[in-house]
Amino acid sequence: QVQLVESGGGLVRAGGSLSLACVASGRAFGNYAMGWFRQAPGKERDFVAAISWSGGSTYYADSVKGRFTISRGNAKNTVFLQMKSLNVEDTAVYYCAAALGKPSGAYYYAASDYEYWGQGTKVTGSS
Repeated sequence: QVQLVESGGGLVRAGGSLSLACVASGRAFGNYAMGWFRQAPGKERDFVAAISWSGGSTYYADSVKGRFTISRGNAKNTVFLQMKSLNVEDTAVYYCAAALGKPSGAYYYAASDYEYWGQGTKVTGSS
């Protein structure tokens, strides 16, 4: 079993920055790609960003491209999401997810590719 725990959410004023972290723990599970998704109130869960096991490949939703940066820690079991120029539309619960057994350089943007999910951390952008 894999556990994912997100942290770093909070309230931020429009134009501000916030960083999220997600730590994976549990049994040894080989290579795994990771991603961030978000779900705004009353809406479906949407893809935000993804990163490969190697950390060398990343992919972003158009809505966050140029403002958000996904990265992995040296230990590989931690993934970060640095968010800049936040606005009210970024308000959502942010979830990290892990896709096990994937090629080192692959990333995934479909929720169905991810087997494990964290509980989420809430980000609120205020005007």
